[in-house]
Amino acid sequence: MNLVHPLLIALTLSSLQARIHLGQGSMSGEVTESSVLLQTRLTGTSLLDAQGDIPGVPGVAAFEWSESNDFSKARRTPFSSAGPQHDFIVRQELTQLSPATRYYYRAIFGPDEQSSKPGPICSFKTLPGTAQEEVRFIIGSCMNYCKLMHGKPARASGPVTATAEDKKLGFPALTAMTAVKPDFFVGTGDIVYYDNPIRVATTVPELRKCWHEQFRFPRFIEFLRDVPAYWSKDDHDFRYNDSDNTKETLPLPMTGIDLFREQLPIAPMGDKERPTYRTIRVSKDLQIWLTEGRDFRSPNKMEDGPGKTLWGAEQQGWLKTTLKASDAKWKLLISPTPLVGPDDAHKKDNHTNLGGFRHEADAFFQWIGENKIENFMTFCGDRHWQYHSIHPSGIEEFACGALNDENSRMGVPPGSKKGTDPKAVIKQPFSSPQPSGGFLVLTAGEKLTIEFRDDSGKKLYSVEK
Repeated sequence: MNLVHPLLIALTLSSLQARIHLGQGSMSGEVTESSVLLQTRLTGTSLLDAQGDIPGVPGVAAFEWSESNDFSKARRTPFSSAGPQHDFIVRQELTQLSPATRYYYRAIFGPDEQSSKPGPICSFKTLPGTAQEEVRFIIGSCMNYCKLMHGKPARASGPVTATAEDKKLGFPALTAMTAVKPDFFVGTGDIVYYDNPIRVATTVPELRKCWHEQFRFPRFIEFLRDVPAYWSKDDHDFRYNDSDNTKETLPLPMTGIDLFREQLPIAPMGDKERPTYRTIRVSKDLQIWLTEGRDFRSPNKMEDGPGKTLWGAEQQGWLKTTLKASDAKWKLLISPTPLVGPDDAHKKDNHTNLGGFRHEADAFFQWIGENKIENFMTFCGDRHWQYHSIHPSGIEEFACGALNDENSRMGVPPGSKKGTDPKAVIKQPFSSPQPSGGFLVLTAGEKLTIEFRDDSGKKLYSVEK
């Protein structure tokens, strides 16, 4: 009988362990007062390979969590297999957590359960729920990797400011966002860009690569290590610019829907039933609504009118029902696309556009007034400049702009003949004075403060309600 020497077995296991990394870190999502989704991806490297990708590797992973950062009295999820069917991602849901509590967690991963090892310590804080507690959070959007990395050849619309260090570490705004120490982050869409001129992604491996290269940035890993996130998708991380559900152009609509659910912790892995539109009761004072703008929309080129919808009948009914039922002081709708604007006149993609979906927005705003929904306002991504606008109905909208300088541009002011508000009926207290990356910081309690910041964290404008 030939026996394998124990030392050889140990060396083999050690070699397997050394080949498994968490090249995209670990992240948490969809935190509530009592639950959260945890996610990590097993990779073969922590750096981009010769093909510019972070390849996944098979193995197993579980999550260990505790209210103490020394993991005393720690609990652990069952191990799950990381395989190619889900891009080597492991995602687990924790439930029965305590409100307003900081939890520490880490991935336990390896080629098998016996030879697994702990990853870096991460954390998240559960929401207060219906308790009265001040919360601070960030809204960001339009994170264009190719424009950051390649500048003008990638058709940068704003100033090219990324340094060699930025191209190694990631978007400078992430450093400023980490310094805020927010309770959570809302990504409103265009998290990745499938349709960059440098390389257009159409196949599943190409689409996945867009997520790998984005989330391997050290600044992204550091930010998401301690900040839970809620994610929405828009056209660029669905299919392509201004895409709807028509045409056979790749990627197909269902591919875009499935990949978004696969890559981000917005639902348990494999769950295709949980809607990607949802509302979160953050605290006694604050409730937020995240809408889905791609899955249910009518064709963009359809004539605008009562039969044309961006949200779909089911989502619109849900939105109205939950808004009427809410007793939160601040009711914030966070949309991937604008409802007030102004926007470019030539577009037909969103609720502000002439010939787009304006009828639905106008009818919704009228409903808000008729039903006396107080302290309601909208926040949006998609537009690559920051603004604070006030609709004739009195509803206010705040646009977070693009995250990086290279993806920014000057806005379309009220009264512009090239915009959706040629008669200047929209009031606009603020619009970006120059092209710049940035984000919004909101502090919500009995008062609501909205701060516009550039990608260095500098405050540009603020509003207090």
